Amino acid sequence: MLMPASLQDWLGPKHLARFVVDCVESLNLTRIEASYAGRGERPYRPKMLIALLFYGYATGVFSSRKLERACFDSVVFRYIAANTSPDHDTIADFRRRALPYLPDIFVQILLIAKELDMLKVGQISLDGTKVKASASKHRSLSYAHAGKIKAKLRREVAQLMKRAEQSESEPEPDLDIPAEIARREARIARIDQARATIAQREAERHAVLKAAHLERLQRRREYLATTGKLPKGPRPKLPPFRVNPKAQVNLTDEDSRIMPTANGFEQGYNAQACVDMNSRLIVSCSVTQATNDKQQIQWALDELLSLPSALGKVEALAADAGYCSAANVQRCEDAGVVPYLSLRRERHNSWLSTQSRKPDGELGPDATGMERMKHRLQTKAGRALYGERKSTVETTFGIVKSANGFRAFMLRGLPKVRGEWTLACAAYDLKMLCNLVAACSNEAKAA
Repeated sequence: MLMPASLQDWLGPKHLARFVVDCVESLNLTRIEASYAGRGERPYRPKMLIALLFYGYATGVFSSRKLERACFDSVVFRYIAANTSPDHDTIADFRRRALPYLPDIFVQILLIAKELDMLKVGQISLDGTKVKASASKHRSLSYAHAGKIKAKLRREVAQLMKRAEQSESEPEPDLDIPAEIARREARIARIDQARATIAQREAERHAVLKAAHLERLQRRREYLATTGKLPKGPRPKLPPFRVNPKAQVNLTDEDSRIMPTANGFEQGYNAQACVDMNSRLIVSCSVTQATNDKQQIQWALDELLSLPSALGKVEALAADAGYCSAANVQRCEDAGVVPYLSLRRERHNSWLSTQSRKPDGELGPDATGMERMKHRLQTKAGRALYGERKSTVETTFGIVKSANGFRAFMLRGLPKVRGEWTLACAAYDLKMLCNLVAACSNEAKAA
């Protein structure tokens, strides 16, 4: 200890921090660097700050204040920060600044995995998981209840105005009437804003219903023109527009929604991820406000087909029954991807019972996409491929939420939440990639 300490000697050669720093050094961050104006004090290197965030999200340190403290009392974080000490404001501001550029950085990490021969996109698992928002469900307000609170506040303002008139002759030293009125008027304005947000959402929902109604009417007209017969069933009716009194908005994070989870209803988001079955790396991720997964197949196909061609071609897509519909099967086939979507929620079966199953009959030439997929899932190869889904994407969510500790978003608003989920997925990929490189190195030494 008589000589100056070297942080290089305090970390092992295969430490995750070394791998993260090396990968980040190879990233192209010119877009982030160009966003700096070049005025004032010399800024911290963006590559150092992005490596700090990646390692923090890979090890369960998400708060900017905890990251600031770790740069003082943790050898690993001091190594990443090059013995500098960025404060929490700098870290938080950089995280917000880097959010729009994270999708491009995420793809660059996938290309690094390709160069290391650790990734070749082929068979993909898709699933979603509910992640808590940075808001409490008790801060949610329904349209009807907001109206009752507004009426109550209006009555209180009227009472205060009467007391203000009486106080001219009888002063009330313990009550600041103007401040109390201003406080209630501010709450009324906030409630009006919340009710306007709910009404806008209901109008958007009704617009979707109207578009579907017009589509059904168009199909009926086409059927009548083709066959000369009226379609069976009553003529579809469009329900009138009305704001649902139970429709809610959260006062803390308006973009978040009430989500059903295994532990009851929580205020959160539906986080989606596509995981490569071979490497267990996340190749695409997003966040949606929808509690149902059926509408996410189109997003997954668009994202997977937009990946760089160097990563490989998507061949198959496996997902649970929440994604299954005839339209989604057709979307997959139109995109040239073989669908493996579970037809129903199945119970756990023994290995012997699954091996004894046989497909129900043979496929005819006029078989639909759903019939072809049902037959495919009954074959031995189809059962084996779909069986990989649980051990890939669900295990990935377990690592991100349990091992990495990412159970709730730190940021608020859908755009920021999507960026933070991309940050968490990129950190997972770096951690998984480090383990894969280490395992291959050990196998090479053993051979």
